[in-house]
Amino acid sequence: MQYDEVDAGDFRIYAGAIEQPGCCGYVAAVVVMKKPRGAGDIGHEAFRDVSLGGGFTWATPNEAVRFAINAGRDAVMCRAGALN
Repeated sequence: MQYDEVDAGDFRIYAGAIEQPGCCGYVAAVVVMKKPRGAGDIGHEAFRDVSLGGGFTWATPNEAVRFAINAGRDAVMCRAGALN
């Protein structure tokens, strides 16, 4: 598995490429976490999809991770009110 993480305002996006056994390709996965707001707050998971694009397989892990990061940004920007 290959992954990357990026900040997006009050959220942290964790994006991954999961190699599919018996297949040549990688599935994109993303978890968006709300950052902690202060002392005692640990933040929380705001969005998760471990099979983005209906399980479409990407040829390279970099393509899958890039797709997952964009999906995480979309979740943050288009659903910000719902994620809080």
